[in-house]
Amino acid sequence: MHDYETLTLTVDARGVATCTLNRPQKRNAMTDRMLTELIDMAGHMSADPAIRAVILTGAGDFFCAGGDLSWMKQQIEADRATRMKQARVLADALQVLNTMDKPLIGRINGSAFGGGLGLMSVCDVAIAPVNAQFGFTETRLGLIPATISPYVMARMGEGKARRVFMSARLFSAEEAVTLDLLAKTVPAGELDAALEAEVTPYLSVASGAVAASKQLARSLGPRIEPDVIEATIAALADTWETEEARHGIEAFLTKASPRWAR
Repeated sequence: MHDYETLTLTVDARGVATCTLNRPQKRNAMTDRMLTELIDMAGHMSADPAIRAVILTGAGDFFCAGGDLSWMKQQIEADRATRMKQARVLADALQVLNTMDKPLIGRINGSAFGGGLGLMSVCDVAIAPVNAQFGFTETRLGLIPATISPYVMARMGEGKARRVFMSARLFSAEEAVTLDLLAKTVPAGELDAALEAEVTPYLSVASGAVAASKQLARSLGPRIEPDVIEATIAALADTWETEEARHGIEAFLTKASPRWAR
């Protein structure tokens, strides 16, 4: 088994792997290290013929609160090349997870914001407890949900995305179902049973056919080509260079209200 600093990875006797974001004290906020480890994990899982399905979940009460505070501090002072390099790590992680040969099932154990919704969007199925909340919170900071956007749009479609993509309002697990971010929501005590119901069918089907079927579905859906990914990286870098973003991030870091807050 691979040793990770920000993830835990277990595999049961059936070949069902569980990858857990393991920074509960930071609400599983994403760092460079976590994203790099997710890329490594996805590669190993795809290459292992014994793996039948992968469950993605989080430790503690949150699934993922988005980008880590220390990452934001670094970005506010970075140059454009550095910002684009950092954005590309997230873009690469999402693309690798999205193209895994194995079914990726999201055990969304709690609330998710910002980039955490990108992780949800690359899952083939995502289930969350009824009390979870979600939000594309980037615009509160003067930023945009850039690198996650191709996967969010593929999951939700433009019309549904525009209901929640720009306002930063929080929405419930029930609304996340209507938006197609979640397949279903269940009482917290029933989450594991619901996940088991999604995993079990994969234990009776051919893994090669599963991989080929997933690839086929992706090829017939919205194309997430390299030029699209690069455009989202550039769009995020552009936004980081605005006065709005600098003001919004500084307000966030100092726990002050940005000028646009009412």
